[in-house]
Amino acid sequence: MTEDDDRIQILKKEVLLDEWSVVTKYTIDYRRGDGRHETQIRQVYDRGDGAALLPYDPGRGRVLLVRQFRMPAWVNGKNGMLIEACAGLLDRQDPESCIRKEAEEELGYRIGRPRLVFSPYTSPGSVSERLYCFIAEYSPADRISRGGGSEHEGEDIEVLEIDAREALGMIADGRIIDAKTIMLLQYARLEKLI
Repeated sequence: MTEDDDRIQILKKEVLLDEWSVVTKYTIDYRRGDGRHETQIRQVYDRGDGAALLPYDPGRGRVLLVRQFRMPAWVNGKNGMLIEACAGLLDRQDPESCIRKEAEEELGYRIGRPRLVFSPYTSPGSVSERLYCFIAEYSPADRISRGGGSEHEGEDIEVLEIDAREALGMIADGRIIDAKTIMLLQYARLEKLI
């Protein structure tokens, strides 16, 4: 509970979709800053929280990313094959355990000590997801498999080991358009990790 909780009262809650994710429609009484009340309708898309990882090799100036198909980008008129940081849903795991599992499945690397750097809401206007973002050093010796994701989950992931400067350039020229990846690469650059 926060001090602002008394400003909002749920009048009606209706589940619109409950399949892979849950979409809920809320009708609320909202007390504005000036004290007036108004009825508002909001929809919340909930698929759970997630974790993302940017592995970097400071000695070789490289980062590990993935390329995979993303339906929302494709239906929005973009190339659906996005370059991204490794990520996954928590699915009842803690964020660090999740990202270790995802690194092994998607990248084929066993990471040593991931470090949580931030945990933003991804799109708080309508999406409840909070994303726990990690960085971790890696080296070629940490590779345990080809990676590529979990086939039974429908994943078909290409592992990319990219020069860190090139990855930053891919943000500038529009080849990397995924928000979590941009944030993690920019963080690594600001902290002089890459």
